[in-house]
Amino acid sequence: MTAMRTPRSLSSALLAALGSSLLLGACALPFSPPDPAVQQAAPKTPEKIPVSRLLRKPGGFYTDDSPDGSMKIDIDQIAEPLPRTEDLNPIANQPYSVFGREYVPLTSVQAYKRQGTASWYGRKFHGQKTTSGEVYDMFALSAAHPTLPIPSFARVTNLGNGRSVLVRVNDRGPFHSGRMMDVSYAAAFKLGFAEEAIANIEVESIVTAAAPAQATEPSPLVAPPPEAPPVTPIAAEPTGLFLQLGAFANPANAENFSARLKRELDWLAHPLAVYGRSGLYRLYLGPFKDRAEANATSKKLQEALDVKPVVIRR
Repeated sequence: MTAMRTPRSLSSALLAALGSSLLLGACALPFSPPDPAVQQAAPKTPEKIPVSRLLRKPGGFYTDDSPDGSMKIDIDQIAEPLPRTEDLNPIANQPYSVFGREYVPLTSVQAYKRQGTASWYGRKFHGQKTTSGEVYDMFALSAAHPTLPIPSFARVTNLGNGRSVLVRVNDRGPFHSGRMMDVSYAAAFKLGFAEEAIANIEVESIVTAAAPAQATEPSPLVAPPPEAPPVTPIAAEPTGLFLQLGAFANPANAENFSARLKRELDWLAHPLAVYGRSGLYRLYLGPFKDRAEANATSKKLQEALDVKPVVIRR
């Protein structure tokens, strides 16, 4: 505390009173007991938010989907993929339906430029099969898109900070309302939103010279596409109350989507199963004992994913 200059004529009593007043004004407050009426509660440790909820709502960090422990990979040093001509995957580019919405993937690499929102996916899917049949690597620069050809390349730009990165599209999704793309953890890191849930982006496809349409014979200069994930036997369609979550022309895509939901929604209490009929492979959740139970699960799915599955009776 800086000493205050006073005239010598002041009495010692006045100096003592003034000194006491200054000490009281400057030093007493920190030692006063807190007023219970204004005392604030100590901050609580935030609860971990399920990834499925983070995929829908902005403003959170993927506490259970980010890299486990300290990263040993310098993501800044990961080089962008080199755009090249690849044969399109004949399985991954077939029409399909998810949560009642129809998707028709592009069957050739062509001009595409859209703006929307993106999220990212990481550790929960690391090492799992993508729709292309390739293994997902959260440290590769890749992306999932509902309709862009698989595989293809796109330039993704974060409209919030101007950063951009080239990604290779090798997976399907997202299927939540309002989002147009899911990128890998590494891509989100380079785009500057790895610690956030979503970002506003622009996606522009990269069209290389002589980009092929769907092909049946691989080019001798390009490695053949990886094998599709194994498909479990397709049972006869059962009867009862179900939630239909998707319909696919290829059983491998149905199984892939089923596995994705199991990883995202670990709270599901009813089995997911694929059933084939009339050339389509439908993903059902159930059966449910009654419509009230089916409606309750449908509502929970709507809250988690911002979608509304339909209850059906077979």
